[in-house]
Amino acid sequence: MTYETNCTLLTMQEWRCLMRRSRRCSYRLLVNRIKKELPHVYDSLALQFPNPYADRCRQTDTHYILVHSAIEYFFRK
Repeated sequence: MTYETNCTLLTMQEWRCLMRRSRRCSYRLLVNRIKKELPHVYDSLALQFPNPYADRCRQTDTHYILVHSAIEYFFRK
């Protein structure tokens, strides 16, 4: 897994393309995977603290989409 971008760096068309056919995913499992594979991202986003946007995490065939602090972070699978 690699961090690719976040929603603040995308155009609306790029965002729509990345969000196409997205489905829900488990916030807890995604955070655990980030902690294991990308510990520097885990620390920089302070993912150990509660997240009111946890229920908005999604995934597509190519990306995991973590929503934290009302920003969508895109990770390539």
